[in-house]
Amino acid sequence: MENLSQYNIFIIPIIIGLLTQAIKFAIFSYKHGFNIRYVMTHGHMPSAHTAFIVSLMTSVGYYSGITSGAFAVSVILGIIVIDDAVRLRMYMGDQGRYLNMLIRQLPVDEKKFPRLKERIGHKISEVVIGGALGFILTIILAGFLG
Repeated sequence: MENLSQYNIFIIPIIIGLLTQAIKFAIFSYKHGFNIRYVMTHGHMPSAHTAFIVSLMTSVGYYSGITSGAFAVSVILGIIVIDDAVRLRMYMGDQGRYLNMLIRQLPVDEKKFPRLKERIGHKISEVVIGGALGFILTIILAGFLG
């Protein structure tokens, strides 16, 4: 069996992403009651997308160096993912809220127009906490795994 440590650059972000999603599930369940459907909830504290992508950037920087092309690509990808988590998905939530409001005011069958999600994106605080978790946990795990 090959040495798995050569895959740490890839494995660590996956572990951090799953761990952060589990933390989000625990927090959301504590606030809203346990429901297994909450495992894949979008938005809320902390941002698992941000934790994953910051973990990827940190892992690439740790193992390949911050002057590598791979690190540059991971930073650009990180900017896109974090922007999507905050700005773009927040706009989608706003559109869902406005469409839900219109459906309630129009004389239409609401069964034909199901309620849209209004909370899809993240608040800045959720992204900051997700990024901090991604960075800190990656440094700890990378140091532990070597």
